[in-house]
Amino acid sequence: MDFPTIGAPDTGDTAWMLTSAALVLLMTPGVAFFYGGMVRAKSVLNMIMMSVGAMGVVGVLWVLFGYSMAFGDDKGGIVGDPTEFFGLKGLFGGQYLADADTGAAAAIPLVGSIPALVFVAFQAMFAIITVALISGAVADRMKFGAWLLFAGLWATVVYFPVAHWVFSFDGVTAETGGWIANKLKVIDFAGGTAVHINAGVAGLVLALMLGKRRGWPMTPFRPHNLPFVMLGAALLWFGWFGFNAGSALGANGVAGAAFVTTVVATCAAMLAWLLVEKLRDGHATTLGGASGIVAGLVAITPACSSVDVLGAIVVGVAAGALCALAVGLKYRFGFDDSLDVVGVHLVGGLVGTLLVGLVATETAPAGVNGLFYGGGFDQLWRQAVGAGAVLIYSFLATGVIALIVKVTIGLRIRAEAEARGVDESEHAESAYDFVALAGSPVQGRTPAPITVAVREA
Repeated sequence: MDFPTIGAPDTGDTAWMLTSAALVLLMTPGVAFFYGGMVRAKSVLNMIMMSVGAMGVVGVLWVLFGYSMAFGDDKGGIVGDPTEFFGLKGLFGGQYLADADTGAAAAIPLVGSIPALVFVAFQAMFAIITVALISGAVADRMKFGAWLLFAGLWATVVYFPVAHWVFSFDGVTAETGGWIANKLKVIDFAGGTAVHINAGVAGLVLALMLGKRRGWPMTPFRPHNLPFVMLGAALLWFGWFGFNAGSALGANGVAGAAFVTTVVATCAAMLAWLLVEKLRDGHATTLGGASGIVAGLVAITPACSSVDVLGAIVVGVAAGALCALAVGLKYRFGFDDSLDVVGVHLVGGLVGTLLVGLVATETAPAGVNGLFYGGGFDQLWRQAVGAGAVLIYSFLATGVIALIVKVTIGLRIRAEAEARGVDESEHAESAYDFVALAGSPVQGRTPAPITVAVREA
């Protein structure tokens, strides 16, 4: 079929969307620092490489067939046509430069008011970070090769179809889009279902398939670098403005509303998390502050276009408090979700998605009233069904993928390699060369050996 729109792009919208794509890409290194700081010193490089590896695998698959599966014409209500935009065919056509003689604007394939290729780039970053988020559940014990294979299979079987359900609207990139967006009419502005619930469930399944880390929960697995954690949270917050405000697909009032509600909800969530920590443990921690930031960002993602600032505060407070409590569920139920992907992303995604059905207001850009604003249960049941469908599909499909990887190349590193450290066993590197630091030459002389006591956090 022909691409829906050929025309001249809006330069302001295009500039904003290129910026947003770059901001969302920055979020994946943010995840790498956030997760890297939370693990022990002998695992930090592996955590960073899992995010970097996701960038490579998903980036290639996206331009080959991932975009087509997500935004091609619907096939059987399940997925977009994988061949429609294979290799981005048809999106490079047209005159890309303005006519030199007349100065007329270029006529190129568009998505809304922006070039289709800009939309491709923007959505690629969503696919990358969704896969990277899963890695926090499997810290310290997964083979790097198995992770890369899992990342490619999961993106293909789970993320691309779910992105089609949630993000593909009729007549925008293809004639027929996904069922959650167009038939169920779930409000998920930037990915509470497709990104966070999806990744959170996958993290849970993968953690169950891998089993517990050696010594968990008796051995303390403390973060080795809290400044890394806060740096990662800061990069995520910065990049999230591209994630949420960029999902308006233009430099407009919808982007402004999403920007403001993202700020407000995140601030409220951080304060709520710190308050829960203070009341429960007697201390408000740096790790709690960083985690509260991420919880707020997760929860406001689906709701940022449908709530006002009061609704954003409700979303933030609920997410901060509930996620702070939810991270302890792994000890009660005995699953080793290393870096709380379930507690933050699954729970936060569910909170934000469901609260749309309660605190959405027609004064916000989405124009829908939730239960508390006189809208009844109509939007709430839609949100619940959409969230449940993604949760169930991701749980089942992830289980099959993880089992395939496990019985073919294996998921987990050997016990002795885990004890030595996943950085050394999988990458033959260490983040901190304490031996060289202790024995470095000083002014041409080698000092006597120094004993350096390093507490493994």
